Amino acid sequence: MTKPDLHLELSTGEMERMVERAMAYITQHIASLQVQPSTYAHDGAALARSLVEPMPEQGAPFEALLQLIFERLIPVSYNTAGPGYLGYIPGGGLFHAAVADLIADAVNRYTGVWVAAPGLVQLEVNVLRWLCDAMGYPEQALGVLTSGGSMANFSAIVAARRAHLPEDFLKGTIYTSDQTHHSVQKAALIAGFSPGNVRCVRSRPDFTVCLDDLQAQIARDRREHWNPFLVVGNAGTTNTGAVDDLTALAGLAQREGLWLHVDGAYGGCFMLTEHGRRVMAGIERADSITLDPHKGLFLPYGTGALLVKDRFALKRAFSLTGDYMPNLQADEDLVDFCELSPELSRDFRGLRLWLPIKLHGIEPFRRNLQEKLGLARFAADALRRMKGIEIIAEPQLSVVAFRLVRPGLSEDALNQLNRRLLERVNQRGRVFVTGTMLAGRFAIRICVLSFRTHLGRVQQAIEDIQAAMEQIN
Repeated sequence: MTKPDLHLELSTGEMERMVERAMAYITQHIASLQVQPSTYAHDGAALARSLVEPMPEQGAPFEALLQLIFERLIPVSYNTAGPGYLGYIPGGGLFHAAVADLIADAVNRYTGVWVAAPGLVQLEVNVLRWLCDAMGYPEQALGVLTSGGSMANFSAIVAARRAHLPEDFLKGTIYTSDQTHHSVQKAALIAGFSPGNVRCVRSRPDFTVCLDDLQAQIARDRREHWNPFLVVGNAGTTNTGAVDDLTALAGLAQREGLWLHVDGAYGGCFMLTEHGRRVMAGIERADSITLDPHKGLFLPYGTGALLVKDRFALKRAFSLTGDYMPNLQADEDLVDFCELSPELSRDFRGLRLWLPIKLHGIEPFRRNLQEKLGLARFAADALRRMKGIEIIAEPQLSVVAFRLVRPGLSEDALNQLNRRLLERVNQRGRVFVTGTMLAGRFAIRICVLSFRTHLGRVQQAIEDIQAAMEQIN
């Protein structure tokens, strides 16, 4: 008989030393976030090519691997956990959640079926119920934690398809605005719909969906014997943070017999604030909602959620079993997550939400979100006072979009001017902002959402924008 190899079975002392050395690097990294550059100036392609290697036959010292990760690789990346990251949608990366992941990964319990870990599954159910309560959903609502908004949007489309369309569903049509995240179109494609089944509805000057155009497209499709079944509303678009009129959308969906899905990946967690509840009124009428706690609750990337008003709609869409599976329980108070999701094997995501919320309560999260709303308004007011700056999108949540304008320049020239402005701002390294196209105009976006971003860093952003404006032609 082959002698057992015990190299993968670490002793208590080895585990303690491994975590101790890793923590030394981690704490130093987090402590220096305030002074780390927000982006990098290295040749990323050269670095990536230098790392290509075959599978190693022999191991390397742990210290050397830590040095590689922290000294060579992490510095050549966008500093998404830093206070100066104002681009795309920031993800905070709460340390508490990293500790939760260490625990979850180390004990490695399976939470896809209730019987395998009933207490841990219940913790995840609790977290989902907390999110449902924040959205104003009724007691029978539930959902699943996902890897992010893309998988949540995909699961919502499949649930809506199963609820509203026959098995031959290829005449079904989906309605999104021209500001809806591209993950919805990708999700529709994966769910079996051709690009021609997804209707793009024009947006209004404030970048919210035009309800008249939506109604007209639905009516035209019915006349042409299509089968409208799903409309997607936005609770905070990526481009501008725009929030559609969700009350009106819910009314239209109800009249037309459509499933209403709200993509709140960026903005939904602002429902914890008074402002969020006001601007997102009507979200509780949606059939499903996408949230990204790795955005609005400052958790590590890989933490999304789909909430569904009727939990059994998910079960009808995804429930399937095999002879090798344990018996799934029929108690409606208990949950087998494999019946509510495309996933069978999955990590225990619930602990990374449960632990920080239980440690602090929800109030610090609410205060942080309120602060970010205020910082976006501060940035917009400061930009408005700067000569030559045009605010293209006022902050409806915590995104403001703007551009530099100069008399006599064509739109193409203005777009190039603002691309240079963006590059100059980011070259300074204190903040990282991103751009987008809005009705043919290149706009620069400031998105405030990191729990580490406070007034001083937003003031630095304004200073760097002003300085960059003075340097470009």
